[in-house]
Amino acid sequence: MEAIDHAMTSAINDGIFPGASLHISYQYQTVYAKNFGVTRMVDGKNISDSTIFDLASLTKPLATTLAIMHMVQTGTLSLDQSLPEIFLEARQKDKALITVHHLLCHNSGLPDHRPYYEILKHELPNQRADLLLKNILNEPLVYPIGQKTIYSDLGFMLLDAAIQRVSGYRLDEYLQKNVYQPFGLKELFFIDLFKKHDFKTENFAATEVCPWRKKMLIAEVHDDNAYVVGGICGHAGLFGSIQNVYQLLDHLLGIYQDHPKKKELKKILTTQWVQKFFRIPEHAQRPLGFDVPTLPESSSGHFFSPNSVGHLGFTGTSFWMDLERSIIVILLTNRVHPHRNNIKIRKFRPIIHDIVMQSIL
Repeated sequence: MEAIDHAMTSAINDGIFPGASLHISYQYQTVYAKNFGVTRMVDGKNISDSTIFDLASLTKPLATTLAIMHMVQTGTLSLDQSLPEIFLEARQKDKALITVHHLLCHNSGLPDHRPYYEILKHELPNQRADLLLKNILNEPLVYPIGQKTIYSDLGFMLLDAAIQRVSGYRLDEYLQKNVYQPFGLKELFFIDLFKKHDFKTENFAATEVCPWRKKMLIAEVHDDNAYVVGGICGHAGLFGSIQNVYQLLDHLLGIYQDHPKKKELKKILTTQWVQKFFRIPEHAQRPLGFDVPTLPESSSGHFFSPNSVGHLGFTGTSFWMDLERSIIVILLTNRVHPHRNNIKIRKFRPIIHDIVMQSIL
């Protein structure tokens, strides 16, 4: 594993990111787990196994998607349920035929991103979530429903609102009750920015020195749209340690493979539904809530099997799981510290994944 050590150390020295955790498992055994760099560039602590990272868009597969999966398997929500069946205010709009399935597969016709925070930051905090939903439902589609795949934050904002509308629980509350707590995960959580907290921030990896928030972001979600609605949203907002991200992915892999050691966990999320969500449906290009390697330019490199799932996060986080070989690779970084215009990680990700896979295989 010396090649991995060298690559990670060089990445720190080359300014690709100030700090990182890398965890690799093969057939349910950890084969590599090391930390590099610091939580922030001035007066930061060394990254450790307990460092908390802003997971950014890993929120989509590891939070929102799992909540939807649980609701579907318990019968409180259907993948074929349309927006008007969930939101009365979605009737008589161009989005009437969009389903939960479309939103999960990113083929709903919604655009990828809109800077809603520029408007919402001027509104009262307790009105912003409703205004966000209204803005998305009024957003013109950029292509016909189901005809094209465009990775969309807006779709997962709608899923977040759907979870609360149907279950009566906020996303973070639903996950804690039905997924994270039963799985024994204590270091995967959202931070409600509309409440006061007394936890210490020294163990958090800092993200950006934000130009419009006029401060360095520590223990506050980096994503602009998630920030203005209080830090809890379907597309971003999840925080966690590398140990708990690994524990969750290890559980999902075991459930997917119907591993006998994961028998008790299958009462929480079933093999049938994990397998369904990990598969690319007909007429789609992505699985339900997850991503897949897309050669030749995949961030996963060249050696993950086609039967793999993963996801990236804007702050510099990622995971990839090879479902055939039982390999999990998790890279958590704070590459947006101190500024988001540092995009060197784009070239680094496939390189480190190739080195990892060559070392294992």
